[in-house]
Amino acid sequence: MFFYILKRLGLMAVTLFMVLLLTFLLMHAIPGGPYSAGKRLPPAVMEAIEAKYHLNDPLAAQFFDFLKRIVRLDFGPSFKYEGMSVNELIAKGFPVSATLGVFSMLFVLAVGIPLGVFAAVKKGKWQDAGVTFLTTLGVTIPSFVTATVLLYFLAFKLGWFPIFGADSLKGYILPMLALSGYSLAYITRLTRSSLLDVLRSDYIRSARVKGLSEGKVIARHGMRNALIPVVTVVGPLFAGLLMGSFVVERIFAMPGMGRFFVQSITNRDYTAIVGFTIFYAAVLVTLVFVVDILYCVIDPRIKLER
Repeated sequence: MFFYILKRLGLMAVTLFMVLLLTFLLMHAIPGGPYSAGKRLPPAVMEAIEAKYHLNDPLAAQFFDFLKRIVRLDFGPSFKYEGMSVNELIAKGFPVSATLGVFSMLFVLAVGIPLGVFAAVKKGKWQDAGVTFLTTLGVTIPSFVTATVLLYFLAFKLGWFPIFGADSLKGYILPMLALSGYSLAYITRLTRSSLLDVLRSDYIRSARVKGLSEGKVIARHGMRNALIPVVTVVGPLFAGLLMGSFVVERIFAMPGMGRFFVQSITNRDYTAIVGFTIFYAAVLVTLVFVVDILYCVIDPRIKLER
């Protein structure tokens, strides 16, 4: 286990380095810069700004400057948000997006897995058809459509929830429902298909021949193996939910990470683009690593060592 963890940590470091390198190169391949849009500045002012932020240095020098700062967990100052660093932008937006993401993931797991098991048990019946129809809608309907409908009927017309903001836990309910629609449908469909595959296995038939009830067969023998594909996708899904959604956060006026992320790209805010991308990549590879460790908890037969 120790050598596996050490190896994975090394691979995570290489992955983050490659993400940093590709982001940096693609960012500078796009024409323009942080101060090229909007009102044109005098050449002397542009030279002073570029000298201050080392934008006129060779690309290799700029990259290693980024790298040294990131090793110290310092993403540098934002070019567009005057007086604020990228770390401060992350500290300001991530708690809102993380809270929304945690609520959404808990809702997805608490509803999606039981719903998928229910559909698998009722395979071929009207309950299964109903769940399949609802999950198909959840996959196909965009989140901004769901958010708009929820906002209009439940908040504006009925007044059950706040129209905007994240000042209370009640304000997270509608954004949570809108954000988790696709993930809920995906987890439900994956649980259903995975459990159906497991229920056709020989050891499930043996358990039934021994006289175990269908509930015990599913709970003791079926779910452990059926959850492995579900756990595999939970890591990337959770990372996406944690980082927020620009559309959903925009509709509900929530000051999360999604707004800063999209605006940094629009504004060509180099340090913010690199900071947000590396932060997202770090969250993603960490959650994938945690998922790999959870394999052993779910199924002790899986060994991480060679």
